[in-house]
Amino acid sequence: MAEEANLDLVEVSPDAKPPVAKILDYGKFKFQEQKKAAEARKKQKVIEIKEIKMRPMIDDHDYDVKMKAIRRFFEEGDKVKITLRFRGREMAHQELGHQLLNRLKADLGDAVKVESDARFEGRQIVMILAPK
Repeated sequence: MAEEANLDLVEVSPDAKPPVAKILDYGKFKFQEQKKAAEARKKQKVIEIKEIKMRPMIDDHDYDVKMKAIRRFFEEGDKVKITLRFRGREMAHQELGHQLLNRLKADLGDAVKVESDARFEGRQIVMILAPK
């Protein structure tokens, strides 16, 4: 039947019982599948993890600038990794770092969810936040 219609016999679903085949123009079929795949790739959103680095004794203006960047990352749909780095004698006052991260969570409010709570990694505290 396919030869009479000058078309190809294409096996569409080989795993089905019985296998499914269609009579169609294979070149056109392949082109349409390619277009569908390209459209799906265009529509997908790749979620990136953006990193914000801070120090425990950050000044108010610097903190505000970092908060503005974090909010912008959330609007773009990205996750944010907050890295709080301690240097020298700052390690003796780790509670300041935890207070800063708690302040950050409070300022962001319900707009975010904590994906990975604050944990120590050597001389730094790392926390990952994601938009809701």
